[in-house]
Amino acid sequence: MVRLFSVSLLAMLAGLTFANSPPAQEVMNQPVHTMEGWSWSDCGSPEDVIQIKSISLSPDPPKPGQDLTVTVVGTAQQRVEDGAYANVVVKLGLIKLLSKRFDVCEEARNANASIQCPVEQGDYTVVETVALPKEIPQAKFTVAVAGYTVDEEDLLCLDLRIDFMRNPFPRFGW
Repeated sequence: MVRLFSVSLLAMLAGLTFANSPPAQEVMNQPVHTMEGWSWSDCGSPEDVIQIKSISLSPDPPKPGQDLTVTVVGTAQQRVEDGAYANVVVKLGLIKLLSKRFDVCEEARNANASIQCPVEQGDYTVVETVALPKEIPQAKFTVAVAGYTVDEEDLLCLDLRIDFMRNPFPRFGW
């Protein structure tokens, strides 16, 4: 469950921008959870089998070369069986570094995770610690996770953004 961002437009035609009123923006009903150095958003729906309530990191923000403890609080709205999988895409800017399908239950077994398949319906807190390599480049990463049950139902959807850029002005708190 555990795991882990943007293109901007610079200009529009000034005359058309000021002559026309801007279109109405769609308001998203899903919260975006943000912390210094990283953020996550739930890109799934309320019908997804797994509903993530919170994700916290220690240290926050994560630091290359240190152990990272990830705590995920969520709810399994129905039983998760062997065969559930997650498609994970990791990008550095626009460059795709990894695109891989993971067997969720197999990964949990291999990591000796506190929760093993089958996962029964209910509330869960998962705490895992991973060692971050010190060689992580100073860059911004995005991680897209789309999970599915063995029956191809939506399991969960998460978008994570992690910024390993060093603050050029730490004395100013920027």
